[in-house]
Amino acid sequence: MTAVTALAAAAVSCGNAPESSQGTDFKYLIDEFADIKIMRYRIPGWESLTLRQKEYAYHLGEAAKYGRDILWDQNCRYNLQVRKVLERILENYHGDRECVDFQDFTVYAKRVFFSNGIHHHYAEDKFFPDCPQEYFRSLMEASGCDMSSADGLLKVIYDPDIFPQRKSNDPDGDIVALSAVNFYEGVTRDEVEEFYRKMTDPSDEEPVSYGLNSKVVKGPDGVIREEVYRIGGLYSTALEKIAGELEKAAAVAESDLQKQYISTLIAYYRTGDLELWDKFNIEWVQDTLGTVDFMNGFVEDYNDPLGRKATWEGIVNIKDHEASERTRVLSENAQWFEDHSPVDPRFRKKSVKGISAKVINATTLGGDCYPSTPIGINLPNADWIRKEHGSKSVTIANITHAYDLAAQESPKNTLNEFAWDEGEISAAKKYLSLTDEIHTDLHECLGHGSGQILPGVSPNALKEYSSTLEETRADLFGLYYMADPKLVELGILPDMEAYKAQYSNYIRNGMMVQFSRVELGRKNTEAHMQNRKLIAEWCYEQGRDAGVIGKKTRDGKTYFVVNDYEALRGLFGRLLAEVQRIKSEGDYEAGKKLVETYAVNIDPVLHKEVKERYDALGLRPYGGFVNPEIVPVVKNGKTVDYKVEYPDDYLGQMLEYGRKYATL
Repeated sequence: MTAVTALAAAAVSCGNAPESSQGTDFKYLIDEFADIKIMRYRIPGWESLTLRQKEYAYHLGEAAKYGRDILWDQNCRYNLQVRKVLERILENYHGDRECVDFQDFTVYAKRVFFSNGIHHHYAEDKFFPDCPQEYFRSLMEASGCDMSSADGLLKVIYDPDIFPQRKSNDPDGDIVALSAVNFYEGVTRDEVEEFYRKMTDPSDEEPVSYGLNSKVVKGPDGVIREEVYRIGGLYSTALEKIAGELEKAAAVAESDLQKQYISTLIAYYRTGDLELWDKFNIEWVQDTLGTVDFMNGFVEDYNDPLGRKATWEGIVNIKDHEASERTRVLSENAQWFEDHSPVDPRFRKKSVKGISAKVINATTLGGDCYPSTPIGINLPNADWIRKEHGSKSVTIANITHAYDLAAQESPKNTLNEFAWDEGEISAAKKYLSLTDEIHTDLHECLGHGSGQILPGVSPNALKEYSSTLEETRADLFGLYYMADPKLVELGILPDMEAYKAQYSNYIRNGMMVQFSRVELGRKNTEAHMQNRKLIAEWCYEQGRDAGVIGKKTRDGKTYFVVNDYEALRGLFGRLLAEVQRIKSEGDYEAGKKLVETYAVNIDPVLHKEVKERYDALGLRPYGGFVNPEIVPVVKNGKTVDYKVEYPDDYLGQMLEYGRKYATL
């Protein structure tokens, strides 16, 4: 996103307390299984909306839910078949549900629902049921499943050699052919790159994001073509439902501008014309006054091994006007930050345009934002639109608040385990919630919108490394300015000690804590985790002789301690300058070397230690959410209100969505 994911190492609290609708015993943490925790989130400010605004948010939310099947199919072409079998068993099996095998089956089903498919949502590897394959088959038979394709489907589920990774990052193999994602069929990496090379004009200063909304297929005739996501084309039935809800939303929109860009979005879904997608984004970034906002479309390219094709996602939100003051201040000073960036002046924007930022509260999460969601977003992704028309940045306050309160419901935390001493712990308790929010704001509001690529450089020049390097660039921008006196001057930081808690936590997490999420023996594959590892390890190596970051041991445990915060800031600045150069010049080889050297391989001894220490805490490293239910209140055949209910049954919501929002 140009998105920031929630870190396992530290939860963040927002400025406003959530509204109470169910008493003080409201529980945020509602389920735990495997490496996952499921939470609820509240919607502060809902009751202050007008009936028209509530109706607008309701239909936008329905549109977000109707895109669910698209994402499942994009992640792997067998995912929908697997999900429908799981749903049928869970709803129709009348045998023993208390036995260990059925409990193991249920955990597998929950994991598949969470990951929107059979591959881990973060680590990319396929995961497997703990119950025996023959038991799984017996569940299918007893539940009335179609057994004609059972053998093939069970192989997809159980065979480790079939679709082992959702997205391959094998530097020695064909990452297109080795990836399970359903973006390509019968084509090689070289064929795909040549296909799009012929479409691209390097001199085009407003390049279309070719391939963003399509599947590349080689037919029996050997001809390579695109199957475009559009009404009347690929994913037509889902897009028809989405467009239908968008039309209902447009009828009650807050402004003519909202009606206009919704109309453009619908036209894009009807035609698949990417120029209309650009038009929608340009219109959408101009809307800075509305209370209700949304994103709906094929947006993020993290899951594509070539960093070109986008998964479907949707999110609906309402603005937190009071909490948005901090992001307003940052946006108004965007040019100052750009002008004082440590990067080469050739790569800075001479005029920063249209950066708008706000704090929001999500009302509905959908597609690739559900059930695991980012905590910050910056869109649109097209560099030329950001440069010429601006961008929107958001921090999702009620999601970070839910993480914070769910963490408080657990008696143990990673801070006490991985921080070196009481000084670090006390500084983190005093400053970390605030500085986490500020780093997210800097990352989203300014980092992604900063810098410029040189004329003639393709926005896809960094290929499979583009997502990792872009997240690295935005994180470094935030880290560098986190320690700038300008933030104190603007009233964003309370003092010049606060940033140190963020620096210590970032190094701790990047060097160690985040690897609690990765299975032993596996590489570090997810873009955000690669970004954090790259920054932390590069700075550790570059500052080793000067002792900028110290590696210490105590009682057989390893700790990474920042000794010189000012010098660390200097290292962040140096690395930011290099990553910006790589992006601006499209230096693929330098980007590849940086990622492959610092971001991928995990020290196996340290990894084992981190896993053991983390597992002893009994925590789950990944989190996701159930959506609140927005329910129309009907009297005498007329909708008079929309009330919010907060379900606490994760599996129940997944099965309900399967019944209500299935489209493919």
